[in-house]
Amino acid sequence: MEDRQVALTKDRKTELIGSYKTHDADTGSPEVQVAILSERINYLTDHFKAHAKDHHSRRGLLMLVGRRRRLLDYLKVKDAQRYADLIKRLNIRK
Repeated sequence: MEDRQVALTKDRKTELIGSYKTHDADTGSPEVQVAILSERINYLTDHFKAHAKDHHSRRGLLMLVGRRRRLLDYLKVKDAQRYADLIKRLNIRK
């Protein structure tokens, strides 16, 4: 059987939730959602270095980027400081 890298394992997702949560029972705040989406986006970006003609997955990547953009826009309107902290922490903007 071939050893394959999985996009987001359960352990990695739990780790992301733990580091970006805003309170103890938090699993769905914008920070957590953006962190999980960023992890998936980074995985797909690396995937396309080896599979340049995988256009179906590229569409999925563009949809993920759009969803992350909308969440970031929402967070920017609601609380600009949380937005700035998240951008810096995830190193999204260059």
